[in-house]
Amino acid sequence: MLEPAEILFRRGDTPDAMFIVLEGEVEVLAVFANGRQLRYAVAGPGAVVGEMGALDGKPRSADIVAIRRTQLWRIPRAALLSALEDETQAALALIAALGARLRTANGLLHEAALQDLGGRLAHLLINESRGSGIVALTQAEMARRVAASREKVNRKLAEFAAQKIVSLSRSGVRVLAREKLLAYFHDLST
Repeated sequence: MLEPAEILFRRGDTPDAMFIVLEGEVEVLAVFANGRQLRYAVAGPGAVVGEMGALDGKPRSADIVAIRRTQLWRIPRAALLSALEDETQAALALIAALGARLRTANGLLHEAALQDLGGRLAHLLINESRGSGIVALTQAEMARRVAASREKVNRKLAEFAAQKIVSLSRSGVRVLAREKLLAYFHDLST
């Protein structure tokens, strides 16, 4: 069991297992020498983490940190490799999961190459505001997700607010003009 902000493993650690998230959430991130963090992904119930190191035996490539209280199932490397040798379906399922992760990473790289901060932030606001129209992420969290500083995200949100695209409050960011965010996002990607 991991408590919020507890570290499962750090980049560079020697891998001895992979994990399946049973409940809760962890984030996969890179922490740089200057303290800046870049979030690669969030893994919730049913997700597999740490499988790359468990498969190839090479040092961990990212940090895994609990977002909230999280229960994990630990599968030792030797047991994983043995199961994959014996169970073709398990090997194919793990290959499919790795393929999906690679496609997601490619999509993020594509987005980062084509979008400036405004486009990345618009995309995040669109994705996170479904349903209620409110994005209840802190500016620091948004900054991690769009690979920018909190200050730059703050300025861009203020710009969106001045254009009446969003409103800012203590409860989060309320999307007022989803179509303008969509247009902003699409205009920048063409």
